[in-house]
Amino acid sequence: MSQELLVNITPQETRVAALDNGSVQEIHIERARSRGLVGNIYLGEVSRVLPGMQAAFIDAGLQRTAFLHASDINASQALVDRPNQQPRSIQHLLREQQRILVQVLKDPIGSKGARLTTQIAIPSRYLVLLVDNPGVGVSARIESASARERLRAIGTSLLAGDDHKGCIFRTAAEDASEQALTRDWQYLQRLWASIHARAQEAQPTTLLHEDLPLMMRVLRDSVDEDVERIRIDSREWHERMLSFSETFLPDARSRLEHYPGERPIFDLYGVEDEIQRALQRRVTLKSGGYLIIDQTEALTTIDVNTGGYVGHRTLEETIFKTNLEAAQAIVRQLRLRNLGGIIIIDFIDMETAEHRRQVMRSLAKGLEHDHARTQISEVSSLGLVEMTRKRIRESLQNQLCVPCPTCGGRGHLKSAETVIHEITREILREARQFEMTRLMVLAAQDVVDRAMEEESDSLAQLEAFIGKPIVFQAEPLYNPEQFDVVLM
Repeated sequence: MSQELLVNITPQETRVAALDNGSVQEIHIERARSRGLVGNIYLGEVSRVLPGMQAAFIDAGLQRTAFLHASDINASQALVDRPNQQPRSIQHLLREQQRILVQVLKDPIGSKGARLTTQIAIPSRYLVLLVDNPGVGVSARIESASARERLRAIGTSLLAGDDHKGCIFRTAAEDASEQALTRDWQYLQRLWASIHARAQEAQPTTLLHEDLPLMMRVLRDSVDEDVERIRIDSREWHERMLSFSETFLPDARSRLEHYPGERPIFDLYGVEDEIQRALQRRVTLKSGGYLIIDQTEALTTIDVNTGGYVGHRTLEETIFKTNLEAAQAIVRQLRLRNLGGIIIIDFIDMETAEHRRQVMRSLAKGLEHDHARTQISEVSSLGLVEMTRKRIRESLQNQLCVPCPTCGGRGHLKSAETVIHEITREILREARQFEMTRLMVLAAQDVVDRAMEEESDSLAQLEAFIGKPIVFQAEPLYNPEQFDVVLM
């Protein structure tokens, strides 16, 4: 499996594309004006405690107050010192105006503020340092029993004499030497000591620690033995990444390449076209079938259709092959568009139980390579597959697009006929209440055209009914639903 990372850097924006055998699988975007907050550590202040929700709003100096649920408060704080260890309620854990050290779990999404935790976790290349959460964990992706045992032994040694910290070994730690792991741990210890020292002197709403910029996070989190090369189109940042990898990721240094070509790197690999396609509702399958993907604030729906694919044997075989192809396409689209939360998939109905099992197996197998945590339910009685995908940052659509200012994100507009009827009702309302010699209606060109043509007879009847002339005037800046009735 050939994997590469492409890094496109401009002063305003950094973009990273992950390719698998030449096919774009993921797009990461970070803009200078709106860097992601996940991993940042703040000294916050409790602004409001909500017993009914078992949560609190925290002022961390962000645009909106952030959300802290009782389940995200450190276990050492959240348990009462008694045998059955029942969790305390939020009002016993926090009080208003209390200073509290918090870390961002999820970026603000839509109208929701950031989600926070007091369970501080600081990642490096091989390890994650856990504050006030003792114990040793090993990534579930490390399957070798001997490797897990070795790492646990090293972790126990690193934590010796410190009852307040814990650590998790990341997947990249599987083949790392003890010396490299010790170096990583010492770096994390120094980093936490500096954060803790700043927290003692800082005022609430202070940013204490900011996670690495996108290109460094990609090096830290995404580069493993499967990644053959990382191509960067900025000479300056190529040098910086070389320096960073020399200190923290010596194995990755040889895979870093500067791309000096005149043609933009994303154009060269077809990434720009993939981004444009990922913003469309319709995804065409090679067979001729297609997907329709609709995002809402509550959930994402994916509808599978056979389209122009007619198959070669039976209808059931055609449906089965379309669904199999769709399952693989859906896995890729989830990663490419970074879709999260609740996802409902409407596969084409299959009569054969074995076909349903194979489609579900194909979906589950494809999701094994997804870095985001997913859960899938079986096919429901209505033939729908419900799944969840952990949402940490905004989807690609929400990052790159805004709701249509004309339709307000509804995706549809009132017809010109409907607007004419609304205008008629408004004219009748005004005519009953006010004196005037005539009325002028300002509206979009399509509405005026409709009024002058198809609706001319009914408007003539309206003029006769109110006894006043009505004049229509087109306003080029009005949207199709906008109008004003002016009394003259």
